[in-house]
Amino acid sequence: MPAVTAIRGFKDILPAEASLWRIVEETARDVVRRFDFVELRPPIMEKTELFQRSIGQSTDIVEKEMYTMEDRGGEKITLRPEATAGLVRALLEHNLHEGGRAVKLFCLGQMFRYERPQKGRQRQFHQLDVEVFNDPSPLADAETIFLLYVFLSELGLPSLSIVLNSLGCRECRPAYRQSLIDHLSSRKERLCGDCQRRLEQNPLRTLDCKVPSCQAEAQDAPVLASFLCPDCRAHFEAVKSALASLGLSYELDERLVRGLDYYTRTTFEVRSGDLGAQNAVAGGGRYDGLCRELGGPDLPGIGFAVGLERLILLLSQTAPPVSDGPDYYVAILCPEAQAPAFKLIHQLRKKGLAVAADWTPGGLKSRLRRADKSGAAKVVMIGPDELASGQVLIRDLVAKEQETRPIDRPDLF
Repeated sequence: MPAVTAIRGFKDILPAEASLWRIVEETARDVVRRFDFVELRPPIMEKTELFQRSIGQSTDIVEKEMYTMEDRGGEKITLRPEATAGLVRALLEHNLHEGGRAVKLFCLGQMFRYERPQKGRQRQFHQLDVEVFNDPSPLADAETIFLLYVFLSELGLPSLSIVLNSLGCRECRPAYRQSLIDHLSSRKERLCGDCQRRLEQNPLRTLDCKVPSCQAEAQDAPVLASFLCPDCRAHFEAVKSALASLGLSYELDERLVRGLDYYTRTTFEVRSGDLGAQNAVAGGGRYDGLCRELGGPDLPGIGFAVGLERLILLLSQTAPPVSDGPDYYVAILCPEAQAPAFKLIHQLRKKGLAVAADWTPGGLKSRLRRADKSGAAKVVMIGPDELASGQVLIRDLVAKEQETRPIDRPDLF
């Protein structure tokens, strides 16, 4: 009978990769803490209605990619395809917005979408999601973009650039929407099937299509910047001014839209020049109508999501290997050394040191090979000579030096 394998698109994170994942996660937690964000952990499964109402019925996620099922009570439930909707639901359900102050939340965890697995993209994937609620200020937009830039910079990602656009608001976007429909309707037969449908339901998504014929037809389409109302124009100018005050340069991309229906006003991406054509590392934007769409008060919001698989892939190509070995490897060289070695190992672990060992005694050469394979910085050798003298031999594998320590003095290690 063949061995059971993992589900397609659900990938094991092996020990050799896990250390890099931990660095990314720890860096994320450190940066969001410095920006005064607190963690909220929503469940990975929600009512399907939440995503239909927030993401939009016409999006690829809702139409093609959600893992949806019926529970035994007949209710439709879905593995979360993104985190923002769940954070909004939790914000409203627990009245976290009461008091009128801005609420700054982050979430770090798994998401699920049924799409074609490829390098850096899986059906179970991980995201860092950062959201600010109840703050309409353009400074909140600039701060959120700056946080993302700081996070990616501190990980050492090369050639970062910020790309901006404004998607307008409920006052000015309808006129642009109609103008875009008018422009593309005469070319409808040259659009792909998805864009023909989007033209009726969410025409802005046609600007984001990767099909060459659709890109060609949208090339001379009207741009939203020409339709912005005075308030949206002033908001966007303030965002750009705030970023400039931080010394951050940016590019404007009038075709930049987000894949979800709820975005308004500021939208952004951070790109890396080392990724080729698919160079977006992370993106987000403002969504001032989402809380209202989900039955809550009309609270503004802005945030972003970073896909960790794509980030890890890029870092593994550009960053030096991460050493995740123990502080010591204890080489037990004879049966009589097992008991004193066992005691010493756990005394060192109580001190907070990472210690590896093989309980079965072995020869010096084989144990040095094990120590090297473990990635340990130092080897503690305990054999007949060390037991007789009461002094263990410690070999530094990096500095290539040796010294002795009393076996009964773990405080000296």
